[in-house]
Amino acid sequence: MLLHDYSEEAEKDFLKLESQLQSYFKKHVEKLCSMPPRRHMRKGLRYYVEEVTKQARLVYDLVDGGSVLFVVRCFALHKEYEKWCKSFK
Repeated sequence: MLLHDYSEEAEKDFLKLESQLQSYFKKHVEKLCSMPPRRHMRKGLRYYVEEVTKQARLVYDLVDGGSVLFVVRCFALHKEYEKWCKSFK
């Protein structure tokens, strides 16, 4: 089972979410800590992305040789996630 940590941006994002969505994000982080990563982001970025709900996205990375799941960002809306992705172009 992996340990997990949050970036400052992810903590801010998480605190802005409504409580039900926060609960979903917590459950997904716990699930990801017990299961291997699923899907890399496009465009060769090292981050992974997980769909929390139909709209919400969790962006994370594996650090310290894959022993720590590091949450990079939490997005409540897919539109916010897409905007963030475009910043890498």
